[in-house]
Parts: sequence; C-alpha cells; structure tokens
Amino acid sequence: MSLDIATATAAELSRAIRDRTISSRELLDALLTRAERVNPALNAIVAWDVDRARAGASAADEASARGEFAGPLHGLPMTVKDVFETAGLVTTSGAPALAKHVPATDALGVARLRRAGAIIFGKSNTPEYAGDWQTYNDLYGRTNNPWDLSRTTGGSSGGGAAAVAAGLTPLEFGSDIGGSIRNPSHYNGVYGLKPSWGVVPVRGHIPGPPGSLTTVDVGVAGPLARSVGDLRIALGVLAGPVPEDAAGWRLELDAGPDPGAASNLRIATLFGEGADVLPIASDVRACLDGFATRLGAAGAVAEPARLPVPLADAVATWRDITLPIIGSGLPDGEFAAFAELEKVPADDPAIALGRALASRFREVLTATDVRQRQRVAWADFFRRYDVALAPVMPTTAFPHDTDRPIAARLIDVDGVAVSHFAAAAWCCAIGVMLLPVVTLPTGLSRGGLPVGVQVIGPFLSDLRLLRIAELLDAAVGGGFRPPPATAAP
Repeated sequence: MSLDIATATAAELSRAIRDRTISSRELLDALLTRAERVNPALNAIVAWDVDRARAGASAADEASARGEFAGPLHGLPMTVKDVFETAGLVTTSGAPALAKHVPATDALGVARLRRAGAIIFGKSNTPEYAGDWQTYNDLYGRTNNPWDLSRTTGGSSGGGAAAVAAGLTPLEFGSDIGGSIRNPSHYNGVYGLKPSWGVVPVRGHIPGPPGSLTTVDVGVAGPLARSVGDLRIALGVLAGPVPEDAAGWRLELDAGPDPGAASNLRIATLFGEGADVLPIASDVRACLDGFATRLGAAGAVAEPARLPVPLADAVATWRDITLPIIGSGLPDGEFAAFAELEKVPADDPAIALGRALASRFREVLTATDVRQRQRVAWADFFRRYDVALAPVMPTTAFPHDTDRPIAARLIDVDGVAVSHFAAAAWCCAIGVMLLPVVTLPTGLSRGGLPVGVQVIGPFLSDLRLLRIAELLDAAVGGGFRPPPATAAP
C-alpha cells in the first residue's frame, strides 16, 4: 500500500478503494493494527465494533468487484463521537448511567454516513454528556493529546480529534454547541467544520435523552478530518432535512461564484478584538498573525476589523440561550439548586452562569430577540467581507486539569489566570450566532503545539466557506501535519 494511512485524507483513501489499489478490508485491518499500537497511550477510541466492521468492509469489497459503489465514502472505515446513537453498539455519552445503553437505531447522521458507504468501526471518547472542554469521564477515563500526552485534547469531540491527528481514523463525526468541534481541532492540529445551525440534523445525539426527536438551538453536528476537501465530502453526505420535513423543503446551499484566488477575497482579521474579555497568549497570537501575513504575501487582502457584536455581549447571549438548554437535562435536585441562585444578590460571573442554567422561557425568548439583532449585525458585516478570521482558544493545549470541578479551573494565559468558562469565549460568541466555521491549522507554536484559526462565513454559506477555506489553506502552504510521536506507520 503506497498511501500512509496515518496522513492520507479520506478522499485519497476512498479513491484508492474505488480504484481497487487497496481493499476496504485491508484498510480497516491496517487501522486496527495501528490502533493496537497507538491508541492505548491516547485512549481516543473507547468502544469498538470490529466484527461488524470487518463484515461490512468485506461486503463493500464484494460490491466494488461488481462495480457497485454505495456513495462517496464507499468502504471507508471511520469513527463517530460517542454521543451519536449507533444501532447495536454501545452509546454512552461518557456517562456511567448509560454504560449499557445499546440503541436499536442509528442517529440520523450516522445512518447517512453508512448509506454513503462508511464503515463505522469505533466510537471516540467524550466528556460526560459532552459537558466539558476537556475529554475525560468516569466510564472510559481520560483522552491524551497525541502532540503531548500530558496535555488535553480539548472537548467535547476530543477523542475524535486525537484519533484523526494520530492516524487512527481518516474521518470523524463530531458535535459542537460551545466549541466542541473547533477547540479539539485547534488543540490537535486537524480540520473541523461547524456547519450553519440546522444544516446537519443532530437527531440521535445524547444529550438530549436517548431517542429524543427534538432539535435544540445552537447545537450542530459536523466532521473532523485531515483536509478541507474531506470536510466538504462529509457535509455533502450529512446535510439535509429530517425525514418528516423532506416533503416540504430541500437544502440547496449556494456555493456562490468561484473566488478564483485568495487575492480576490476580502478577509477581516479579528485577532485584536475582545482583549478586555479574553487575552490571547503571545505564541498563539504569533501564529495567527503569521497566518495573516502569509495570506498577504499570497496577494490576499486581510485587514484588521472590528467585531460586529462585542465579544462580551455575544458571550452573554450564548450563556442566556445555551445554558438553559444544558440545564433542562439536569436532574431535578440540581436544577432546583441552580434555580435558588435567582435569590442570591451577586454579580459574580459564576452566579450568572448558574442562574442561566435554570432560566425561564421568558428570559430565553428575550435573549433570542437580542441574538437576532446581533445576527443582523453579522449579516451586515459580511456585506463588506467574504470571511472573518478569529482565534479559537487563548492558548495551545494546556496540561490536563481534571481533578478540580470545572468552576474551579483556571488556564494560564501568559501569566494571567483565566477561568475555564471564559477561555471558550471566542467559540461561544461565534457559535451562538449560528454561523458556519471551518477550523484551519495555522502551524505550530514556539512550544511545538498546534494552533488553529476560526474561518467564519455568513449563515448558510457553508459550501462557499469551504471553497474559501481551501484557498486560504493552499495560499499559506497549509496541509495536515502529523504529531511527531505518531508519525511512524
């Protein structure tokens, strides 16, 4: 096999299967062999479906021999985040209470991946109920970053990002309500797509409760991969309405005119914004500035711009809309305790977070109206710019900090202690606006750790955003770079 499975893109591997230069079964066995060596140190993949995957791969090879191909992912082995229900395979969302939960049906996105020919061979680790920006839980333990095992992979799609970076899977299906695709992509040096809200169905995602048919605000599902092209392929498979809506509408995302070259784009850089809310570490800022400089050298116009919605205001909107969604799934006793915070006369940010978890619908509706005005401001902004570039997180992957409660955790940003919640400000502020985001690797920090950038586009511009992200990636000489410790085949 001439392709290196640890670095090859999903598109390259799928093409090799279609050309019959490698079989699906051979690729699957090679990935499983690699996982036996690499995964124990990472703990990225935590549940396996090897026998059914081998049977599926063999069936795909038989179909290939007949000239029959299920779709663009025909015979491609891949993993999905352990928040998506998988028929016949345990789905826990990292929660001990769901340790024996084996769904009867697939999540809608998982079913679409299978129909496109994907072979699901494992589930990637996630924090309990996807509720953390680090990946660990009492059921499966902690996932370690392949660039430095002593550091976090981020969360909540941290297991999947680590698996893609370490060459254990060419494609991963993740989810994001507060940065859960974007911050693991940044910390692990991979590509991620947070689609526009509503483009990819989240049905079959836990949380909500197993079997729920409800679509919640802000939360999305999307792919992590080793190229922008792979993100585009996955989006084409995943996007579309839920079945009961399909009779009335179709999703037709407009790719817009071909920009032709990065030099034809109007790019806003937002790196100097929001410092009053969240400082950015100097080594991260250096990578972001270097990315913009390389774009300029390639002829692109990348200019500093003002945020259309102040960072603090957008974070407050995320808090007031998203935390009530999260709070709705709390046990009755915990919910009641947070509701009591309404009586506490304090302006402490932690108190505000707790109050939001038990907000009433009237308060959520008020926040939603505020958000709509903010979305209009973003739409006006994108009349002047094709895309905006923003930080993902304030630091590179930080040392594991899982022994303290999340409210007590602090991240060191060049000597400034930043709360774990505040560190996600850029992810939350952009995510609540429902905008599509591609996370691109920009290079390595002075300490040799990956740094990503959020490439943000207008609502429902997902296909054009992917086209632009690919141009930007090529203009700066980008491309996937494997962690040195896992680069050997």
